[in-house]
Amino acid sequence: MSTINSPDVAVLDRPDGSTDALPDFTADAYKDAYSRINAIVIEGEHEAHDNYMSIGTLLPDDLDQLKKLAIMEKKHANGFKACGRNLDVTADMAFAKEFFAPLHDNFQKALGEGKTATCLLIQALLIEAFAISAYHTYIPVSDPFARKITEGVVQDEYIHLNYGEVWLKANLDSCREELIEANRENLPLIRRMLDQVAGDAAVLQMDKEDLIEDFLIAYQESLTEVGFSTREITRMAAAALVG
Repeated sequence: MSTINSPDVAVLDRPDGSTDALPDFTADAYKDAYSRINAIVIEGEHEAHDNYMSIGTLLPDDLDQLKKLAIMEKKHANGFKACGRNLDVTADMAFAKEFFAPLHDNFQKALGEGKTATCLLIQALLIEAFAISAYHTYIPVSDPFARKITEGVVQDEYIHLNYGEVWLKANLDSCREELIEANRENLPLIRRMLDQVAGDAAVLQMDKEDLIEDFLIAYQESLTEVGFSTREITRMAAAALVG
């Protein structure tokens, strides 16, 4: 697979029709930042695969559906690996594993305690909303190869988000307090993750405030779909300001 190495790439029209210059995908600074961003999305998709398989142990009646979601996530990871190869960038997977460690640990703790609602909030709401916001922010400034991959991936992520919304809505009466507590423990982690990646995202011309705004909109829309009131969602969103 050939690497995108023409300087003309950096002045391609954006997919939204604007003519603002795209990043120089061949620059050392871009490749350095991309090594971590690319690793984060690869690791995030691997985590999602493993998480959906794990949730299947808590929801055996949904195992076939959860396996399908997991397989989709594995394909996404392979697609993003190809994006790195296309730019001749080696993903910094050690960084990515450390990046996801707090959420990973919280998911594993909830899994061990049989807290299905917490596991779904972490994976199917928080992580999926995080991914959707990141991909939407990245697509307008991505290289043509990665743009095509990411546009396909983001559509799948809405399917995963919907799975969590549907299950949690059907079970909200029995897990409302658990979800409020899980939000309190995990939403601040997402905010810190966004802050941690802001510098590298800026090099890729992904605006931090856009990322945060898109994430909070997607997450709050999910909480609305699950059945939380506007007042409850406002209180839950305030957890993003903690830490």
